[in-house]
Amino acid sequence: MSAADLDDARDARPAQPRSLIVTIYGSYARDVGGWLSVATLIRLMAALGVDEPAVRSSISRLKRRGVLAAERLDGAAGYALSDEGRAILSEGDRRIFGRRTAHADDGWVLAVFSVPESQRAHRHTLRSRLAWLGFGTVAPGVWIAPGHLADEARDVLTRLRLADYVDLFEARYLGFAELPEEIGRWWNLDQLQESYAAYLDAWRPALQRWRAAGDVDPEQAFTDYVCTLTDWRRLPYMDPGLPVELLPDDWKGTEAAELFFELRERLAGPARDYLDQVRD
Repeated sequence: MSAADLDDARDARPAQPRSLIVTIYGSYARDVGGWLSVATLIRLMAALGVDEPAVRSSISRLKRRGVLAAERLDGAAGYALSDEGRAILSEGDRRIFGRRTAHADDGWVLAVFSVPESQRAHRHTLRSRLAWLGFGTVAPGVWIAPGHLADEARDVLTRLRLADYVDLFEARYLGFAELPEEIGRWWNLDQLQESYAAYLDAWRPALQRWRAAGDVDPEQAFTDYVCTLTDWRRLPYMDPGLPVELLPDDWKGTEAAELFFELRERLAGPARDYLDQVRD
């Protein structure tokens, strides 16, 4: 399992309760020991418009997947992040909150893999992980990513016990087509552009509202921040972080990142205040 697996889908749609819970644990629970009571989760999720049965169902799914573990503290029922859950969220921090700057002369990392037919389930898992790491497809069994993803790819593939099927290489492009043309063949940039546009359309009004706001309502800050972070965290897993000189002139990823990080700066603190109020 990877951090990306905790999301329900890549496309832009209303966030599922499970994804919202993961966002809450990733943003806040780790700062208070990794544990939240069921009562606190139900109150927090109610602010997000999610009812109690949906919360309990989503918690159960995360428990079955090994992300959360049931634990009682001071007589209160609750759930703590498992070691696996902490590892997944820590892995995700680098991708979700990092603002990577790549250049064409940084080179590339190639992942060449071969999985025996008797273990074809691993083949599907491997392709899925490489895609979520940001790799594009050069040919069957040959995937490519910007060089800055090499360490992350090595760490993730090792942790998921997939390294035995893969060889990683440093590479430079020598020809023969123009590199921007090849980029468009290796990655579906049109789909990614549409996803960024959808994020901008969804969250520009909220940013404008918060820019104009006087007093900050902690509950509203919490709901907006959890929702925008849940929407945002899918996108860095779809985006390989290509050099800007290889991207379309009207690339929307930069604007989308600027919007998210401004919302984060404005809302993360007040949102934490609301969580502290609910926990009290």
